[in-house]
Amino acid sequence: MLKTIVLAVLALIAALLVYGATRPDSFRVERTTRIEAPAEKIFPLIADFHRWSAWSPYEKLDPAMKRTFGATASGKGATYAWEGNSKAGAGTMEIIESQPSSKVAIKLDFIKPFEGHNTAEFTLQPQGNATQVTWAMYGPSPYMAKLMGIFFNMDQMIGKDFETGLANLKSATEK
Repeated sequence: MLKTIVLAVLALIAALLVYGATRPDSFRVERTTRIEAPAEKIFPLIADFHRWSAWSPYEKLDPAMKRTFGATASGKGATYAWEGNSKAGAGTMEIIESQPSSKVAIKLDFIKPFEGHNTAEFTLQPQGNATQVTWAMYGPSPYMAKLMGIFFNMDQMIGKDFETGLANLKSATEK
């Protein structure tokens, strides 16, 4: 009986490992909102890491978080590093593309709690007196991320943060 249980557990583990290997090699999480403000008013809050505290949900994860800003204040080449508690983790960001009032692309490197190398992208599309803002993150899914994805829905987890951030951005710019 015990042997049967052990073999069943081993078979289940093997099946999960094989299933994990078949999952996609990359991921993308994306959320969009409409903000009743011109792109020119929204863009500076995204393109300047110093202004992220006004809207980013990640800035509030650790009030004692250590932040380091690079020499370039905003736009392409601007950098930001953080080190915080277990919720905030640690990592770096660098703006790799900045098209005024339309797009910001960021190289995002997580160090803690898990290593990860992704791209975050903000696109702003004017719609009359309003702007459609999309926040996306995409990158590779290494094997461990594929396994974690079996048990955790990354789109829902990260997506909730993006929804909160976009709502904060909306509040900050519609005033």
